[in-house]
Amino acid sequence: MSALRLHATCVAIGGAGIVLRGPSGAGKSDLALRLIEAGARLVADDQVLLAAEAGRLVARAPAPIAGKLEVRGVGIVPVATESRAAVALVADLVAGDAVERLPEPEQETILGIAVARVTLAPFETSAPAKLRLALARAQGNIGAPAAGASMPESPAPVAEKAEAARPRVLLVTGLSGAGRSTALNAFEDMGYETVDNLPATLVSALVQPEAARDRPLAIGIDIRTRDFGAAPFLATIDAMRARDDIDFLVLFLDCDDETLLRRYSQTRRRHPLAHDRPVADGIGMERRRLAQLRDRADWVIDTTDFTEGDLRRELRSSFALARTPAMAVIVTSFAYGQGIPRAADLVFDVRFLRNPHYLDTLRDKTGEDPEVGAYIEGDPGYAEFFERFTGFIAPLLPRYRAEGKSYLTIAIGCTGGRHRSVYIAEKLGAWLAERGFRAAIRHRELERDKVLG
Repeated sequence: MSALRLHATCVAIGGAGIVLRGPSGAGKSDLALRLIEAGARLVADDQVLLAAEAGRLVARAPAPIAGKLEVRGVGIVPVATESRAAVALVADLVAGDAVERLPEPEQETILGIAVARVTLAPFETSAPAKLRLALARAQGNIGAPAAGASMPESPAPVAEKAEAARPRVLLVTGLSGAGRSTALNAFEDMGYETVDNLPATLVSALVQPEAARDRPLAIGIDIRTRDFGAAPFLATIDAMRARDDIDFLVLFLDCDDETLLRRYSQTRRRHPLAHDRPVADGIGMERRRLAQLRDRADWVIDTTDFTEGDLRRELRSSFALARTPAMAVIVTSFAYGQGIPRAADLVFDVRFLRNPHYLDTLRDKTGEDPEVGAYIEGDPGYAEFFERFTGFIAPLLPRYRAEGKSYLTIAIGCTGGRHRSVYIAEKLGAWLAERGFRAAIRHRELERDKVLG
């Protein structure tokens, strides 16, 4: 397989790759950012790996910079990414006076593959729109032979060419103790279907073209997997990469020996290769066996200095899906006399609000009844409380989501769990829904009443 590294940036629109070329400061990252804001996905910034695969020119990012875009004045930021894309267009970025007004369609041959080429001024307001028009014109030329072949009479429909339509298959492997189980849990939370400890010989059988998947697939395999062998495993990887019906890539989790030793000491687990020998011997043996696999991985993540939250954030920045499930927020009311809910992440006490229980007309009602809500809102301190309450919660939600939290439980308590806490839980749930969060409301004591009644 021929390969080439370019000083360039690549984005994917509808799965089709656009390589942006130009010297440092030419505007590659700036134009990529504007395209991403309009719905494109980053493939690679600053350095692009190109390979000729099955008659197509395929772009990937070098592992250390995958999923990261340099934004001048801001820094290196994570953005939505495509693991690879078939290159449909190359754009050379130049000054405005160097752009020809009515150029003839051009092609360039890279690694034996003919690719459409345009010249653009990147800082023009219309540059993103011009690139999309040029890409639409080039769609019929993806993977055209360099010489001696006839071109299609008309471009194929964009939907038929879209790389994004191919299901993603991610192989998660690496050193024992480097975080594979945590990674698989993170992928499951992101919406992937996950399979762990699958025998290497069954990988190809699991990923069948006719087995259409609603979700991408993450497969966990390491040295403990039955029938694991580096050479057969590499052959399986090559076979999967050669397939056109899937978007396949390998993620390798690495870690330094000292940290692995500490992790094994803390968990008191045995290394799978150590047997009756020191853990350090098992780590060294595993590292040697996996050296070739690490070299062939599309992504290598070193978890030496990572917490579990750090690893989850890193994975989300590189592998999050366009429709990754949002963090779900559960708001539950409760009575302090019955104990604080075990699953609570945040607990708030609203017993300072005036209590409807002391009014005969409201005692048998609940916070779900409008009369009770009106009474609570009539408390002189209610309006200021609720404004400060939601003002406190609002900045926490994106931080919890960034930590990779799938569920956040907010518990609101009062004396009996029937009036004040119920009403505030309902109001908070409505406030969350207005801001686009998936909010589930539960009233623990009211639900217990129904069960026992």
